[in-house]
Amino acid sequence: MHVANKLSSNWAKAISKPATEFAATKLPIISGSIPHSLGGQLYRNGPARLERGGIRVGHWFDGDGAVLGVDFGNEGAIGTYRYVQTAGYEEEEAAGKLLYGNYGMTAPGAVWNQWRKPMKNVANTSVLALPDKLLALWEGGKPHAMDLQTLATKGMDSLDGLEDNLPYSAHPKRDFKTGEIFNFGVSPGKNSILNIYKSDRTGKIIKKSATKLDGVPLIHDFVLAGQYLVFFVPPVRVNPLPILLGLSSYSEALQWQPKIGTQWLVFDRDSLELVNRGETDPWYQWHFSNGYVDDSGAIIAGMVRYEDFVTNQYLKEVATGETHSAAKSTLWQVNLNPDTGVVANEQILDHHCEFPVVPPQQVGKQESSTYLSLQRQGTCPSIEIFGAIARFDSKTDTLTIADMGENRYPSEPIFAPNPENPDTGWIVTVVYDGNTNTSEVWVLDSEGLDREPICKLSLPSVIPPGFHGTWQSA
Repeated sequence: MHVANKLSSNWAKAISKPATEFAATKLPIISGSIPHSLGGQLYRNGPARLERGGIRVGHWFDGDGAVLGVDFGNEGAIGTYRYVQTAGYEEEEAAGKLLYGNYGMTAPGAVWNQWRKPMKNVANTSVLALPDKLLALWEGGKPHAMDLQTLATKGMDSLDGLEDNLPYSAHPKRDFKTGEIFNFGVSPGKNSILNIYKSDRTGKIIKKSATKLDGVPLIHDFVLAGQYLVFFVPPVRVNPLPILLGLSSYSEALQWQPKIGTQWLVFDRDSLELVNRGETDPWYQWHFSNGYVDDSGAIIAGMVRYEDFVTNQYLKEVATGETHSAAKSTLWQVNLNPDTGVVANEQILDHHCEFPVVPPQQVGKQESSTYLSLQRQGTCPSIEIFGAIARFDSKTDTLTIADMGENRYPSEPIFAPNPENPDTGWIVTVVYDGNTNTSEVWVLDSEGLDREPICKLSLPSVIPPGFHGTWQSA
């Protein structure tokens, strides 16, 4: 934990104070107009409170989650912003101080708090829109259900299958055609268990499997590729003893062990049974862009890859408002033969980037474009957060960049399909403007990111930089 201090970076003003909620509000148009075919809801999640009682949390991952919803309909765009009312949030709100430990901090106060209140479900990482509810996701526990319109929190949701404290990760994959949803959760232990879940389109879990892993790894994301579910397990392992003794946070107990290499596991998406497993060169990744099976039967997976685990230190520094660790990431492609286990890796884009996404109808299939958050040209990646978004065309190997301008910081690009032509659409992103200390919603042409935004909308309060979101078509 850190005593709250004055934050210096332009982007840091967005996290200097806890975010302010707002009820359903019509968003004024700053410029342009909302496309007539753009109908649906944008949902975004992220850490919105990084301090309480004058004390800052230990890591960006520790902040209480808040969800922004923007409904594009006949009356324009209506925005709502609400904290996820988790049990831990409500308890700390009533106490007026931090009570729990988390990913990057131990519980404050007496030493026995390390065992009484070791971890709070902050519900701050992503969202999953279902027909009758929105799930606020956090990979260390169950999801929290919220009302799709009001964003009122309904409580934790077991999805009819998450008994015995089974966790549900923040990166589910949805098959656009069948509506099936795949996800996983890691149960810690001397050797952790990888739990895989298959759900129907309502989110109800209809099949589960469990596979033993080596040690206690950190797995944040996975790949849906055709008939396979693919996991790459980077060489990061938890040293559990300091955590058990209450001497270390989870983050501080993570160790980079490149000698053990990156392990991979391939599962059949229908049976959830293990097809093959092996290991390859060491790297670290948080996120995959997509995966598919090519004509030869090989699994092709895109990822944002780091050479080591310095990224964790950088993300810790984000919570302080001042970063200095260099953790460059680039876009890579992995070719994995699920039968022979032969793995080949290739860097396909040498730009510092993160948060790769593809159009929802292309998940699990060969994609035409990947959209990413990108480092703005001329800025230092160890000091500045991402200041641009881009479209990488995999057919032509071309990169189209939307530079938001100096001191403006877009969130992860979200693809909103055009119902009249689903292969085209719009990129919707939330932009924090450090020049005016305001937040806006920008709508851009997915095929022409370098053109002027189609529409800019004003938000009632600052939305701090967050992690992931989704689009639900009307």
